[in-house]
Amino acid sequence: MLIELRVYTGLEKYTKTRYGELINLQLAEGTTVRDVIKQYNIPEEEVFSALINGLHKPFDTILQDGDRVALFPPVGGG
Repeated sequence: MLIELRVYTGLEKYTKTRYGELINLQLAEGTTVRDVIKQYNIPEEEVFSALINGLHKPFDTILQDGDRVALFPPVGGG
């Protein structure tokens, strides 16, 4: 299956891409968001939020062909 991955706000260093740059991934059926995080050796504690097709989802969500995944770290400010 093919998914689209984008990472933001510092997580790019793990994927060697630029902020929000599209990464097309060919994955096996049954792959979870957590598996994608592990594939790029991103420490799980550095990922605060995963969006799948624009909706917040847990890391154990099984991805489907055509999913659009975005990963965000915790962000401070105010």
